[in-house]
Amino acid sequence: MASSQLQPLPNLTECCSLSTGPLTDAEATRYATLFKVLADPVRLQILSQLAKSGCGPISVSELTELVRLSQPTVSYHLKKLTEAGLLQKHRAGRTVTHSIRPELFAELRTVLWMG
Repeated sequence: MASSQLQPLPNLTECCSLSTGPLTDAEATRYATLFKVLADPVRLQILSQLAKSGCGPISVSELTELVRLSQPTVSYHLKKLTEAGLLQKHRAGRTVTHSIRPELFAELRTVLWMG
């Protein structure tokens, strides 16, 4: 996996706000929960594979092949991502697919925006 370089901020005196202002207790708790779910290397690999394929939908078996992990392991992590609201699960007969919920990632990006 290629690593991306972090770019330094041009003026450190202007970096003082997260998003549009201070987070409420409820917002801080909600975002901390989401970031905890994202703080797992396997889940980040799964998300990167979903993003690479156009944000889904992609089947569990396809993801299992792409990340080279067992089906139970992939299913466990997909469940955690889905329960957190980061993915949407679709069932068609015996086939289960997952897709990224881009609106939630846009929200997280806004929370992290500094500048």
